[in-house]
Amino acid sequence: MKRDTRHQLDDLDRRIISATQGGLPLVPQPFEAVAEQVGASSRDVRRRLEAMLDSGVIRRIGAVPNHYVLGMTANGMSVWDVRDDAVDRLGLAVGALDFVSHCYCRPRHLPLWPYNLFAMVHGRERAEVEDKVAAIAALLGSEASAHDVLYSTRVLKKTGLRIAA
Repeated sequence: MKRDTRHQLDDLDRRIISATQGGLPLVPQPFEAVAEQVGASSRDVRRRLEAMLDSGVIRRIGAVPNHYVLGMTANGMSVWDVRDDAVDRLGLAVGALDFVSHCYCRPRHLPLWPYNLFAMVHGRERAEVEDKVAAIAALLGSEASAHDVLYSTRVLKKTGLRIAA
């Protein structure tokens, strides 16, 4: 699906983004609460969010669980050396795994850093992360010439990009 990238943000769009970028209100009718906060109807809030999703201004609306609170404290960024001409295809396959929270491509920094595909996995223990990394390795097969896992040691920041209203 080709996205319409011509979406221009107006003041109401910016207020909606500002009101929702930290998460939807934890109430039975979150869009109505946002609408009240920004001075619009809930129908307008939903329509504008849909337009921003369609245009790519925002990527998704969804729950973002705190994996530490859920007991997932062994977290590892798996890094993979795959052919550059295959990284998009392979990244889509790895990113579709239900245990991969995010997956992306980054440039190599040869000769010290040969990795170009990154996939974050979480587990209660390192053995669980290692099992998940093994599943990624099985999926990639011979298309990955090397990989490693970088384990988190502490959380420094847990917020995404923020815009001012």
